[in-house]
Amino acid sequence: MKPAKAHIGIAGAGLAGRTLAWRLLRAGFRVSLFDARQRGDLHTASMTAAAMLAPMAELAVSDNEVFALGQRSMQLWPKWIGELAEGGAAPVYFRAQGTLVVAHAQDGASLEHFTRLLGHKLPEECKPQVQTLNAAQLAHREPALAGRFNGGLFLDGEGQLDNEGWMTTLATELERLGLNWHEGQPVQSISAHEITSAGQSYTFDATVDARGVGAKSALPKLRGVRGEVLRVQCTGVELLRPVRLMHPRYQLYVAPRPNNVFVVGATELESEDTGAVTVRSMLELASALYSLHPAFGEARILRMNAALRPALDDHLPVVVQQDGVWHINGLYRHGYLCTPALVDQLAHKLAAC
Repeated sequence: MKPAKAHIGIAGAGLAGRTLAWRLLRAGFRVSLFDARQRGDLHTASMTAAAMLAPMAELAVSDNEVFALGQRSMQLWPKWIGELAEGGAAPVYFRAQGTLVVAHAQDGASLEHFTRLLGHKLPEECKPQVQTLNAAQLAHREPALAGRFNGGLFLDGEGQLDNEGWMTTLATELERLGLNWHEGQPVQSISAHEITSAGQSYTFDATVDARGVGAKSALPKLRGVRGEVLRVQCTGVELLRPVRLMHPRYQLYVAPRPNNVFVVGATELESEDTGAVTVRSMLELASALYSLHPAFGEARILRMNAALRPALDDHLPVVVQQDGVWHINGLYRHGYLCTPALVDQLAHKLAAC
């Protein structure tokens, strides 16, 4: 175990960096956190997310490693949210009431294909969690969708959390725990025991690079995949759980938040463009949302976000030491799904150094 007060330097205050800093501070480490952005910046990958915790749904487009990390994270999220509250922090919205997967009649083949993939890839012990629903059973699970679909799938045990709530509450707790936070300070270089930021060098017992796409110089195979989301408010719709709408070209996801707010996304573009959401993407997301329920036609658009998600060639996340620096990266579309398991793994590695 690392001696108490060992000093860890972390580059990157996104989801992984911020969460790792919190775990290390709780374990008795001293931590300095560096980030080019201000902590409240909404245009980051961590903020441009629906934060759906859906290991089974994601298994259809990923592999067993992501599934295992997701399963582990589903155990850690409620535990860690409870620990965060111990310090008097505001409660973070978290639900584990399952996911619904639906499709319009003309897109039934997409739902059938998704169902076959899950049947093929899911471990036998998890298959009972996938329940086929008829129209009446779907309406019972999600009354707002009554009469709109012939049926669907219910993925029991999946969930979601409020990503903005997690990131904001975590920032407050990090301050309380004494984090040395260098915000608005880009990192020029990072080595095994040194981080240079804003022209000044800082020495540490160990360093971690959690900068996402910002770490491309250290991880040449890393690339950015553009993601775009809408955040809307609609008093005419009540959803109890995330809903995925299958479509031949994309999977729309709608994740409910408190106060009739919904996070809506689907776009995943092989582009490193960091510009604002395009009209085309907004129209596609809005029209698919309207097709889920016509009351969304009166929804108020609160915000449109676009950000780059860090991806490696195999779309798998990594925790790896390279040239003495620990890297946690490649979280792609699985950031909130996999981060707790990866952070827990890295925290233990740092403690054992």
